[in-house]
Amino acid sequence: GVKEWERPLQELSGGTRKRVAVARALLTKPDLLLLDEPTNHLDADTVDWLEEELDRLQGALLLVTHDRYFLDDLVDRIVEIDPGEGLASYPGNYQAFLEAKAAQREQAALQAHKRERWIAQEVAWLRRAPEARRTKSKARIERARKLMSEKGYARAQTAALQTAAVPRLGHTVIEATGVGKSFDGRRIIEDVDLILQRGERIGIVGRNGAGKTTFLRVLLGELPPDEGNVVIGKNTRAAYYDQQRAQLDPEWSVYESALGERIRGDVRQSEDFVELSGKRIALRDYLDDLLFPVPMQKMQVKALSGGERNRLLLARLFLQGANVLVLDEPTNDLDLVTLNVLEQLLLQYGGSVLLVTHDRYFLDKVATSILAFDGEGHAVRYPGNYETYATLRPSPAAAAIAGKPAREARRPRPRKPGKLSFKEQRELESMESLIEAAEAAKAAAETKLSDPQTYAREPQRVPDLQRELERSSAEAERLYARWQELQDRESEQ
Repeated sequence: GVKEWERPLQELSGGTRKRVAVARALLTKPDLLLLDEPTNHLDADTVDWLEEELDRLQGALLLVTHDRYFLDDLVDRIVEIDPGEGLASYPGNYQAFLEAKAAQREQAALQAHKRERWIAQEVAWLRRAPEARRTKSKARIERARKLMSEKGYARAQTAALQTAAVPRLGHTVIEATGVGKSFDGRRIIEDVDLILQRGERIGIVGRNGAGKTTFLRVLLGELPPDEGNVVIGKNTRAAYYDQQRAQLDPEWSVYESALGERIRGDVRQSEDFVELSGKRIALRDYLDDLLFPVPMQKMQVKALSGGERNRLLLARLFLQGANVLVLDEPTNDLDLVTLNVLEQLLLQYGGSVLLVTHDRYFLDKVATSILAFDGEGHAVRYPGNYETYATLRPSPAAAAIAGKPAREARRPRPRKPGKLSFKEQRELESMESLIEAAEAAKAAAETKLSDPQTYAREPQRVPDLQRELERSSAEAERLYARWQELQDRESEQ
C-alpha cells in the first residue's frame, strides 16, 4: 500500500511511484489498459496483488512485460517482435508460446535440412553433368541458384554471458549476526541473522523500502551496522550489481565500460584480452558475443537502452573473478531470452549468490532459499524457491498471533469431555500423532531443501522434495483445521 500521502511524487521511491501510477490507471476502470513493464521496481507481494487486480479487469489489456508468470496467468495471446522479421502472433499464454516456438524451430530446422540436402544434390548434378546444361535444363539451374541465394534458417542470436574463473571459497563465506540499521531514527533492519554457505543462492524478498538493499550494503561493508556484526571470509571476493546502474559512467563508451578505464585517443594501441573458462579471449569478441558489435562498442553508455545497460553491467560484473555475486534487481529490462541465459549461468555458477529480485519465475528457477523481510525490520529464512516460500509463509491470521512460537501456538489443547460419535472420538484421539507425523515429513523436506549439497549432488530430487514439502504442509494444515473443528464441536456439546 501507499503511505505518506502528503509527500510529493518526486520524493517517493521508484517502487512507490510505480504503485501510485498503477493505482491511478486501475481506478479509471478503462476499456483498454496499456501497461509498459508494470512489474519493474515492484516488490513480489505487490506483483501478486497486481496480477489478481488485472485478472479481474473487465476491459481489454495490452502490456509489455518480461514477467513470465504474468504472461502465463493473464494473457490469452502473445505478440513477439523479432528485429528484422516483424511481428508474430501466438494464441494462448506463455507456456503455449514456448511450445509453439519449439515446434516452429523444429519445423524450420527440418526445412533447412531438406533445403541443404536438395542444394547438395543439385550441386552434385551440375558438377557431374555439365553437358546437360542445355535449354531444357536451364529452368532447373535457375531454381538451384535461387534456392542457394535464399536466406536459410538461422537461430536467433542470444547474449553469451560467461564468467571468469571462480576462486575457491573458504569455510566462512559471509556471516551476519544480530544486524541492525537505522536512518533518521527509523528502524530499517533489526536483529537479522544470515549465514551464506558455499554454493547457496539466496533470494531476498520484501516490500519496497523493507531494507533489502540496505542489508546488502551492510553485508558488503559499504554501510556499518548499528548493531551486530558481519564476518566476511578471507577467501571471499564479492561482485555487486547495483540496481541503479550507478557503476556505469554515461560518458564512457561500451568498450571502456567493459575494460574499466578510459582510452586516450581514438585508437587502442594494443588488443585487450579477458580470461574466460580458462581461455584468453579478445574483449571485442567477448562484447560481440554479448550482442555489442564493434561499431556499437564505440557508443556512449548514455545512448544505450535500459536492457543494453543492464547487459553491459552484468558482462563487466562477470569479468571480475568473484566467488560471491550480489545482484540487486538484475532482471529489470532484460528480454526473455537473456533472462533464460542468466538463469542457466547462475545455476552453473561455482560460487555463492545473494539475489534481490521481484521476478518470481526467476526465483523459482534459481533460488535455493528465500530470506523474507517483513517490512518491520525483521527477516525470516525459508528453504527452497519462491513457490515453496509462498506455501510456507504464515497467513495474515497466523501472523497476528503474538508472543508465541508458531509450533507452540498450534499445538492441540487438552481435549474436553463431550459427546462425539465413536468414530470422531477415535479420530480426535489420534489427531496429535497424525499432526506430528505430518510435521516430521515437512521438517525432513525442509532440511533437504535447505542443504546446498542437495542442489549440487541430487538436483533431480529438488522438484520431488518441493512437492513433498507442499504435500506435507497442506496435510498438516488440513489436520489442524480438522482438529479445531472436532474440538469446537466437542466443547459445544
